[in-house]
Amino acid sequence: MNVSLENIDKVSALLTVKLEKEDYEARVEKALKDFRKKANMPGFRPGMVPMGLIKKQYGTAIKAEEVNKVLQEKVYEYLKDNKVNMLGEPLPNEEKQPAIDFAKDEAFEFVFDIALAPEFDVVLDTNDEIDYYTIDVNDELVERQVKMYAQRGGNYESVQEYTEGDMLKGLIAELDENNNVKEGGIQVENAVMMPTYMKNDEQKAIFANAKTNEVLVFNPLVAFDGNEAEIASLLKIEKDAVANVKGNFSFQVEEITHFVPGELNQELFDNIFGEGVVKSEEEFRGKIKSELEEQFVNDSNYKFLIDTREYLMKKIGKLEFPDAILKRIMLLNNQEKGEAFVAENYDRSIEELTWHLIKEKLVAANEIKVDNNDIMDMAKEVTRIQFAQYGMLNVPDDMLDNYAKEMLKRKDSVEQLVNRSVESKLAKALKDKVKLNNKTVSVEDFNKMFE
Repeated sequence: MNVSLENIDKVSALLTVKLEKEDYEARVEKALKDFRKKANMPGFRPGMVPMGLIKKQYGTAIKAEEVNKVLQEKVYEYLKDNKVNMLGEPLPNEEKQPAIDFAKDEAFEFVFDIALAPEFDVVLDTNDEIDYYTIDVNDELVERQVKMYAQRGGNYESVQEYTEGDMLKGLIAELDENNNVKEGGIQVENAVMMPTYMKNDEQKAIFANAKTNEVLVFNPLVAFDGNEAEIASLLKIEKDAVANVKGNFSFQVEEITHFVPGELNQELFDNIFGEGVVKSEEEFRGKIKSELEEQFVNDSNYKFLIDTREYLMKKIGKLEFPDAILKRIMLLNNQEKGEAFVAENYDRSIEELTWHLIKEKLVAANEIKVDNNDIMDMAKEVTRIQFAQYGMLNVPDDMLDNYAKEMLKRKDSVEQLVNRSVESKLAKALKDKVKLNNKTVSVEDFNKMFE
């Protein structure tokens, strides 16, 4: 056996593998014997098919399979031992690859095109200045969060007079051109409506200060600006029937429901943060502020890594890649999409590949490693954030564990969690390396950066 690598240029090479009979013969014989044990052919008992017949019918296919196994093992063994930084997979050379006849040949030669990663250096130190955004957790933001928690702890009460934001329940009836109840027209009992969400202010004003048992006349088509989904839902009709609904409707108010936010008391504090964690409204607001600040640190680090990527891409500049080979690989992986897809997406894929290579060097330079504990911690953190979006901050540890374990059962989830863990550690490491241009921004301005 002989394996050799010939550099064509800085980013491409030819890998040649020569196999002799002795390199694969023993494996072929073993594979034939194993196959014979399981072979089921008419006229022979299982395992008793003559070897000559096995070789005649299946010998070439088994030989090809075993040769390819040896080839694959030796190729990757060579690449690993010689620390060849390869991109993608080896591709058979379209010009220098000799014809292969597995039935007749005993010695084989395989020639592969190899895409090599470009050589470059990545250095980050205090001479490099990168923006770092700290989100300002001001009183307004805390108050907004307090109101959200209070709402989740609130309840609905029946009232006699409508105010903005109330919910109405009653009878809807279609009217004729004289504003009389239309015979055979649409009627909806126990219809629920919130005038606050009407698009037309004049229609919305009809319901101002409405009282129970009062009958009001409105036009759904005008009120909801022709929104088929909203009108169909209100009138309990199909969307395609909305176009025929142009006239007025009456609404007999049967019930008015007013939402009352929950009180800022110990029960609410315990529900949000756990029993006895905070004992006053002042502590409640302080805890909310610290939770938001901690949450926003992750957001700030994420933005910092995005800005670091942009900074390094400019600093390093355009790298040289073996475009022809990489386009072949891309086409091979997207055969159903064709060459047009490759042409349209190649530049973007190279940009992502460039950042991937940069990130690999940064991870290695900063000795960043991720273990099972890191992945589990990240799964818990992701789960905790998901619960927090629904106001559930006091989630028991066993529930977090169970959700995290379920997440780890999915391969795609594990890959995402590994990547997030790596990037989280990388962001923290790089913050200590570069000069930070610290900027404090509102959460609104911060979110605009991602639009």
